[in-house]
Amino acid sequence: MPRVRKGSSRTRARKRILREARGYYGVKSKHKYQAKDAVIRAGVFAYRDRRRRKRDYRRLWITRITAACRMRGTRYSAFINGLKMAGIDLNRKMLSEVAITDPAVFDELVAIAKEHSRATPANV
Repeated sequence: MPRVRKGSSRTRARKRILREARGYYGVKSKHKYQAKDAVIRAGVFAYRDRRRRKRDYRRLWITRITAACRMRGTRYSAFINGLKMAGIDLNRKMLSEVAITDPAVFDELVAIAKEHSRATPANV
């Protein structure tokens, strides 16, 4: 059985890694082994940060809603609790958009939440 060398498949693999590492700084875009490490590391960061981005946006929305609630004399937790008791199912993304773009509607939501909230005036 003849000996098989990796000629074309090795070249293809090297090209693929260097193509993925294009734009990386210095040796990381030129040399196969450093490029391979950089590509793997970048993939790990990308995977992790796709999940982290969702958390970051949720934190931003909650911060916006909190600020809007404080301007209207209520707390975030009391507001969310009041909405749940009233049966209003709006996610935090939509609530933050309403707080920014349509303050009059947000005022109505705060009034509804205050009516249905379990919090007593001593707790607020």
